[in-house]
Amino acid sequence: MTQIFEEDGRVAPVTLVGVEPNVVTRIKTVGKDGYQSVQVGTGSKKNSGGFKYLREFKITELNEQPLKEGDKLDVSVFESGDMVRVSGVTKGKGFAGAVKRHGFSGMPSSHGHKSVKRHIGSIGQRFPQHTLKGKRMAGHMGNVNFTVRGLMIARIDNDNQIIAIRGAVPGNAGGLVKIESISK
Repeated sequence: MTQIFEEDGRVAPVTLVGVEPNVVTRIKTVGKDGYQSVQVGTGSKKNSGGFKYLREFKITELNEQPLKEGDKLDVSVFESGDMVRVSGVTKGKGFAGAVKRHGFSGMPSSHGHKSVKRHIGSIGQRFPQHTLKGKRMAGHMGNVNFTVRGLMIARIDNDNQIIAIRGAVPGNAGGLVKIESISK
């Protein structure tokens, strides 16, 4: 993340996203495959010469200029001011206790509590005599798919293939994210 200055002098927090060329590898049609979608590949494998990442995007209808296999998609599909949704895998934080993972307040430090400050307390009740699924407890934190909606593209650098998105996007630096345009 970094910051940029807008025309009126305000500072805007932005995330810089580098865009590698995305190549249309396959077009699926209703007649042949039973549904319409576009398969896109990006990132090159050093040994095989293929793509490191392949993703498929369902489409409802083809526009006036349909995509063909071999077409390259880059930052030119977006414009400054477009609203987007960004999906990615969040940073993995390993095993975390309930206070860090779920924001529990813990036990009081006085009134007879000795060394249970960050414990979660009671797990369940007499019936149904087992721990219910989804109980908020300690466990693995992060490393899940997450989507941030309502972000705006602040600037686009066509020469360096970089998009400046206003706000934070999920994932590590260098991680793979999916940017989708939201209709205004």
